[in-house]
Amino acid sequence: MQTDETSAVTGPRTLTVRVADGAVRGHAAGSVFAWMGVPYATAGRDRRFRRAAPARAWDGERDCRDRGPIAPQAKAMQVPIDPGLAQDEDCLSLNVWAPRPAEEPRPVMVWIHGGAYCVGASSQTVYDGRRLAETGDLIVVTVNYRLGVFGFLDLSSFGEGFEPNLGLWDLVTALEWVRDNISAFGGDPGNVTVFGESSGAGAITTLMTAPRAEGLFHRAIAQSAPATSVYGAVRAAAVASRFLELAGVAPSEADRLHELPVENLLRAGDELLDEIVTTVPGTLAMAPVVDGDLVPRYPVAAFQKGVAHRIPLIIGTNRDEASIFRLTRSPILPVTADTVTQMFAAIADDHPDMPPSRIAEVIAAYPDYTKPTGAMAISRDAAFRMPCLWIADAHCRHSPTWVYRFDHATPMLRAARVGAGHATELPYVFGNFGTLNMDPTFWLGGRRSAVQVSGRVQRRWLAFAAYGVPAALDASKHWAPYTEESRSTLLIDKTDTLVPDPDAALRAAWGNEVMGFS
Repeated sequence: MQTDETSAVTGPRTLTVRVADGAVRGHAAGSVFAWMGVPYATAGRDRRFRRAAPARAWDGERDCRDRGPIAPQAKAMQVPIDPGLAQDEDCLSLNVWAPRPAEEPRPVMVWIHGGAYCVGASSQTVYDGRRLAETGDLIVVTVNYRLGVFGFLDLSSFGEGFEPNLGLWDLVTALEWVRDNISAFGGDPGNVTVFGESSGAGAITTLMTAPRAEGLFHRAIAQSAPATSVYGAVRAAAVASRFLELAGVAPSEADRLHELPVENLLRAGDELLDEIVTTVPGTLAMAPVVDGDLVPRYPVAAFQKGVAHRIPLIIGTNRDEASIFRLTRSPILPVTADTVTQMFAAIADDHPDMPPSRIAEVIAAYPDYTKPTGAMAISRDAAFRMPCLWIADAHCRHSPTWVYRFDHATPMLRAARVGAGHATELPYVFGNFGTLNMDPTFWLGGRRSAVQVSGRVQRRWLAFAAYGVPAALDASKHWAPYTEESRSTLLIDKTDTLVPDPDAALRAAWGNEVMGFS
């Protein structure tokens, strides 16, 4: 069912379609329509620490003009969230941008936002999908999912009232909703590309190894994925025990967590976050867990064993990933020689069988290790670059794989020593520059080049979603697939450059065996 409301001056103003739970009314956004805050499941207090329940059906038309509530999240980390957006445990909604349905179903892109698994929202302005939907003549979906204490704290060691990996289960449920409902918007449920950044990309690389998620998406783009930030059950139980201490709850009374105010749980979660990143640099307090069910094994190891979903993959990182963490003094990444040394000591403790010489060989590859630039390089490579290469080397053995490094930075970002820092590629992907208050990106110029770079990135991402090959469909540099022989890597800057194996020395120093925390 489709119904329109049309203005003689502006053309169609609304478009109503019917999904499984009822009719949803979208509103014109440029040349496409937008449906905001569409429920795909429900997870209020009655589902706290449990997998979500199906969304409640509604009568009549649901007006989808406003964005839904965002997930309750850490206050210790700040991300640019528009004022006026409420936080609510029942936050499981998604947003859809789509042209008017046509005879032929269109490709679908599903965005998974980042934020260290504890902050962020699909409604952040930078993730507005209108420009991508217009440029690519396809459908863009952005998803809210549970975060932090409510989404990635594994309390299952305290009884059947708690389930692990709830944020990941939310994403599986959202992808099932897309499979079952996107045709109402003119989308093709058999041509779904997931794309995401940071922990959103980490969720993607994890779901690529989850049997439960197989067939729910057909291509993947992982931007700066911290793919090794997935931990074991023993570590998860220890973190959960510490959380209970901080929340003032005895282990025998863990069920009290179901009734405590949200604010109390968030406060304890913030204390936990600060404590863990300080005592064990390079780790996250709350992240996906190997649970033997949704996540049967460590994802990078699963890629190396050849059991990841055999789908086309774009994966890459930014040249200066760690710079933004130093600028904002965020403890999420170790960016000093002392904290990097502390990280390696913790890895050695976690892997007593690992030869001490291995860590020494890695450190020796960074002659300026004792300086901020060297420490940031090690941190960048441990968290992002090496996981990317480990996955690419494994995945390309059986599935089309493309690797990139995003190098572009405006004059202002270079002057501020941010460069191509973590997340700086986001406005290039969505075409949404200037979404921050007092955005300094173009204070020293560079807009024209940035817009050109953005156009190439968008064309490649959109072509990949439509056809499975990231061609820019213009005179841009051909992007050859990554193979173990060529290791062709696209360096994205004012001009794109295809370079064979630019990280040869890096790979030699780190080796093929995954180095991370269990």
